[in-house]
Amino acid sequence: MNSTPKGLRLHIGVFGRTNVGKSSLINLLTGQEVSIVSDVPGTTTDVVEKAMEILPIGPVLFLDTAGVDDESLLGKERIRKAMEILKRCDVAVLVLEPDRFTDFEERLIEKLEEKKIPFAFVVNKVDFSKPSESFVKKLEEKAPVIQISAKSDSREEALSKFKKILLKVVPSEFLKEPQLIGDLVPPGGIAVLVVPIDLEAPKGRLILPQVQTIRNVLDSDATAIVVKERELPFMLSILNRKPDVVICDSQVVLKVSADVPSGVKFTTFSVLFSRYKGDITEFAKGLAAIKNLKEGARVLIAESCTHHPIEDDIGRVKIPRWIRQFTGLKDIEFHHHAGRSYPEDLSGYDVVVHCGACTLNRREMLSRIEAAKRAGVPITNYGMTISLTQGVAERVLEPFPSALRAFRNSVKRRKRNVNRRGCKILDI
Repeated sequence: MNSTPKGLRLHIGVFGRTNVGKSSLINLLTGQEVSIVSDVPGTTTDVVEKAMEILPIGPVLFLDTAGVDDESLLGKERIRKAMEILKRCDVAVLVLEPDRFTDFEERLIEKLEEKKIPFAFVVNKVDFSKPSESFVKKLEEKAPVIQISAKSDSREEALSKFKKILLKVVPSEFLKEPQLIGDLVPPGGIAVLVVPIDLEAPKGRLILPQVQTIRNVLDSDATAIVVKERELPFMLSILNRKPDVVICDSQVVLKVSADVPSGVKFTTFSVLFSRYKGDITEFAKGLAAIKNLKEGARVLIAESCTHHPIEDDIGRVKIPRWIRQFTGLKDIEFHHHAGRSYPEDLSGYDVVVHCGACTLNRREMLSRIEAAKRAGVPITNYGMTISLTQGVAERVLEPFPSALRAFRNSVKRRKRNVNRRGCKILDI
């Protein structure tokens, strides 16, 4: 569990006023001196992360934030960073002192409810002062509550109490892992995974989405066969039956689609992860926007990591080239944004094309999708965009009927809207 990537962990944001004991609580729960503890308000500055495992939930990541009531100039910057963490939170924990509930907590709860982030209360420092029954009752009307002394409780006591509230608010997908490929291949079935080994392939290993897919096939009591694109026709010829599903890297989707027999489910790793990490239906709708770009359009290419671009980089070179070729447009502005931060104003873009989000957790990716929806900007991802530009979008979406319907309906709506303005629109 210690090697579980951050993007697959339940992200727990710990919030509260300065000096309520947030860092002490995390140190107690993790059993380590992760955060500096001091009676001086504002000791925690940047967000501190600590990974651990909490059964039966599994791997989690604590995010220790700065106090949300520091009114100094530096404190306001700390608060801004603390609020940024809401984009990554699956669950929030509000740490309070007994019988003290201020405007800061009220405003924070409003933000959590606005972003639909489940939360719970931890009343700390109960060794100094017990909270009144009326205080606890008012809190319980809003969310689950536990009482803890981060100084005198044992770690076992604290973890037992913490699990109690966490299980009440944790999103269901962390108690029951969402499907990746298990619903596409039955027990005893065969999944063929096509993995090209090119300049972008990491030396000596597979990338995380490929490894996760292999593991999910095995967890489904099925067989995973891994081949490169050149060996796929031979592999299919020696199988004594058709595979149940073929999954390929998006960059070889055109060649592989020609080799996969009709009647066999076929899609890409990126499409699989668009539902595992994000919203496959929303991404499918976003494809219609690429199909209808006009000269002068502005496209944001968004990446969640900050890798070193190679000569023929997928996001900076290949996708812009394929979009220009597909649309026949020369005057398209491509803007690139990489890393955990995300542009606050998306309104100037015609479409967002996002990477596969393998370094983000699902809530963070969903928050990016929601940001695009609020700005009225369509959003899709790398794999779907590549499949569209190669003319196989409908085929890779066939295993996901609702997404395929969303794509077709979105194309029809945009065609009607454009035709009302007296313009002509081409079909794929």
